[in-house]
Amino acid sequence: MNYNEIASQILKLAGNKENILEASHCMTRLRLHLKSYNDIDINAIKGIAGVLGVNVSENELQIILGPGRVTNVYDEFMPLLNPAAESGADSTAESSDIKPAIGDYKTLQAKIKQKNATPFKLMTKRIASIFLPLIPGFIACGLITGLLNIAIKVNPAIANTPVTQLLAIMGNAVFFSLNIFVGINAAKEFNGSPIMGGILATVISHPMLANIHLLDSSLVPGRGGIIAVLLVAILGALLENQLKKYIPEMFTLFLTPLIVLLLGGFAAILVLQPLGGVIADVIGSGATEAVEKGGPLTGFILGGVWLPLVMLGIHQALTPIHAQLLSQYGVTILLPILAMAGAGQIGASLAVYFKSKNHFLKKTILSSLPVGLMGVGEPLIYGVTLPLGKPFICACAGGAFGGAVQATFMVGASAMGISGLPLAAVTDNIPIYIIGLITAYIAGFIITWVVGFDDPEERTD
Repeated sequence: MNYNEIASQILKLAGNKENILEASHCMTRLRLHLKSYNDIDINAIKGIAGVLGVNVSENELQIILGPGRVTNVYDEFMPLLNPAAESGADSTAESSDIKPAIGDYKTLQAKIKQKNATPFKLMTKRIASIFLPLIPGFIACGLITGLLNIAIKVNPAIANTPVTQLLAIMGNAVFFSLNIFVGINAAKEFNGSPIMGGILATVISHPMLANIHLLDSSLVPGRGGIIAVLLVAILGALLENQLKKYIPEMFTLFLTPLIVLLLGGFAAILVLQPLGGVIADVIGSGATEAVEKGGPLTGFILGGVWLPLVMLGIHQALTPIHAQLLSQYGVTILLPILAMAGAGQIGASLAVYFKSKNHFLKKTILSSLPVGLMGVGEPLIYGVTLPLGKPFICACAGGAFGGAVQATFMVGASAMGISGLPLAAVTDNIPIYIIGLITAYIAGFIITWVVGFDDPEERTD
């Protein structure tokens, strides 16, 4: 696959560099903020070989490429883009009141358009971006851990072999250094020195803290987990930016990091780490108790409302929560539940396929199902169920039933950033996870079949 060609075509169809204010990417999408969306041919972009779908959300053009491919395309795209084009200017995308058609992502914007991003959404998106670079590490380590656990269950005799122990270290590597990674990324995201964010994270994680007694209590290394690291790294970045305004340039090289470390370090130990500990405990125990006590009802609700929350942009807030649960317990019990939302879309889309007479719609579903099974649900969501209306709601209901299964057995996942069938390998109960997936498939199919939908008119483009 020629990633440079894909990047070049996207750049041209997005209006060239003069029309692009900013470019970024997440795990599956190339995200572009444009000056104008009026002349953008969404269908032409969708037709680029390698592009899985297109969505316009919150005045952002999202080109769905899938895991791995999006990184390769982004790496080719950025050299083609003039860095001077980056800007914080507001875009002026227009919406339409026309009912969206299958594959017509421009009019689909009218169904899911959002007003200008709120401060809360901007902040959650910024926090989520701290963890996006870590997701490949979570996936790699989670897969090693999951597969290793399966191997040990099959043959317990291998547990103490050197190879198994080495693999166990590899599987734990991302968690061993997680605080430092988060500290570096958080400082960078808030325009501070990445190394200072990593150092401050190390201060509150250092094992020698256990030997220090302060204010009639012993310090606890790593207390507060990811939450405490976020607080101290962000404080350090903000403090650094303020100090640079007042410290003369000739002294800033050594005075600024020194003051940041001293003030940030003591603030972390005395205030932010205890505060982070309280917040982390609330998140960890709250999520666990909600699933444990609420059981299938909690799973049903979470699995059913997840995709609407994604449409509202609130899903970004869950990223640090997943990371905290992984750091605290080694698994996140929320991800398997939320993954069922995508499974419901598959069941609903299959019902549409067998019930529809529209050949274009059937072709769209067939081309989107393989990536949907692998956890990339955007093509089915934005190309099939959401434009049709009722199937989207039915798919959410299917995800609710799958979520109930996952919550009942409290299935945990040792990684984040993946979904669908691949997630099974990193769960602590693969058979139940698969049963939950199948439940969501079947429920989404049956509910969609019973409720029905308005079959769209045939199109040939």
